[in-house]
Amino acid sequence: MTESTILIVDDESAIRDMVGITLDLAGFSAISATDAHEAHVSIIDNKPDLILLDWMLPGGSGIELARRLRRDEITTNIPIIMLTAKASEDNKVQGLNEGVDDYITKPFSPRELVARIKTVLRRVNGKQKDKVLQVFDLKLDPTSHRISIEDKPVEMGPTEFRLLKFFLLSQEKVFSRDHIQDAVWGGNVYLEERTIDVHIRRLRKALSSVQNTAIDYTKLIQTVRGAGYRFSVRINDV
Repeated sequence: MTESTILIVDDESAIRDMVGITLDLAGFSAISATDAHEAHVSIIDNKPDLILLDWMLPGGSGIELARRLRRDEITTNIPIIMLTAKASEDNKVQGLNEGVDDYITKPFSPRELVARIKTVLRRVNGKQKDKVLQVFDLKLDPTSHRISIEDKPVEMGPTEFRLLKFFLLSQEKVFSRDHIQDAVWGGNVYLEERTIDVHIRRLRKALSSVQNTAIDYTKLIQTVRGAGYRFSVRINDV
């Protein structure tokens, strides 16, 4: 089971520290930002699995940031929990109407916070489980276990299928070989480092089997020297 990355957006250092410790103890990976601009940069760079967002922030409100994230195709599906002192019913309704997944008011119980985070992540992951995943004209259907590029079938083995699904669900993040192993093979399986590289090569080969495509899909799976691999649509940045 791989750890989920949670972004804490709050201008109060005491809140960030307390929530960060709570998340670390619960098995999450916590990162933080102090204002809306810093948060947006971190979201684009790190693609967190969930955002804990304060309403009142310097340089733009949390609700404005939530609205912006929901409009952007890259960030629209990242779950957001408002964590704020604004406790009125009108505030809660406004937040939920802007697409926020949950709303927690300060002061709050750390145990309840962790429980609510897990609930939102389970709900989001449940929706993603059977959803057809698509990048450009590459489609992966988890239900029928089919992959296609420009509606042409792509054949690959079950491990490469799981590997591609993992990448499609975790775009723009760099993963170490150990992290990929835990996510695709499970934490109780021992693999040599080169085994991961072999399956990456097989996946790239499978993606290259459809000729004359508008996109070179092998370039979406990028080797990050000294760190691991990432799946990114930013081909020109490589």
